[in-house]
Amino acid sequence: MIARSGPLTDFRLDGRLIIVTGASDGLGRTFAETFAALGAHVVLAARRRDKLEKVQSAIVSAGGRAEVAVIDLYKLADVRILASTVEHLAGAEDKLVLLNNAGIAFTKPALEVTEADWDAVIDLHVKGTFFCSQQIGALMLARGYGKIINLSSTWAAATDPGKSVYCAAKAAIGQLSAALSTEWAPRGVRVNALAPTATMTDSTKRNMAAHPDRAERLKSRIKLGRFAEPDDMLGAAVFLASSASDFVTGQTLFVDGGFTS
Repeated sequence: MIARSGPLTDFRLDGRLIIVTGASDGLGRTFAETFAALGAHVVLAARRRDKLEKVQSAIVSAGGRAEVAVIDLYKLADVRILASTVEHLAGAEDKLVLLNNAGIAFTKPALEVTEADWDAVIDLHVKGTFFCSQQIGALMLARGYGKIINLSSTWAAATDPGKSVYCAAKAAIGQLSAALSTEWAPRGVRVNALAPTATMTDSTKRNMAAHPDRAERLKSRIKLGRFAEPDDMLGAAVFLASSASDFVTGQTLFVDGGFTS
């Protein structure tokens, strides 16, 4: 067998400074802890300092490195503060990775959606993702390399009653990722989207328990016959964050157990 340089170590994340928004719990926490375990220096971004510090403590206790950035992604001023923090933390040789994970969701008939509902979802998912990408992407462009991973969803390519606003937001994420990739790929910045199906975080478990009929109906659409677990998303996230995906950009990677097939 001929030895090649790095086919397995391509998935290590040493020398990467990875910013994870929505890192205080759920998938964001799972992503952040995994990135740190694989060698990345992680910036944990969310609104709740107490929850972020718990994640930071867990990462440090396991031998990793993590910083806390308390920000509100609805506020552009806070996004700029996050970018300044990243610029200060990044070493000259660090490769920057941004995972735009923060999000909220609701299920509500279209005729009952309020302007406040619309703004809450669209501003966080679309506006927040765009301006985080803009502000931190500028740092990547200056370095000639970077990775942006935007969290999409199977609802970017499928529909269900009560999901009109969320479907619109997640479809926008995919198109935004492709558009940013078109601009930035020639300058070394890769932009992709990761699209999970329903994943059994604590909040999803509560939601499914409260609506068992809907949960069973949704599960029946997943060809593998079960909802995703947070660990099911890790392979794709590590791939997109690592040098293993350096020739991948402008794509939406569905990790959905066959939901969209």
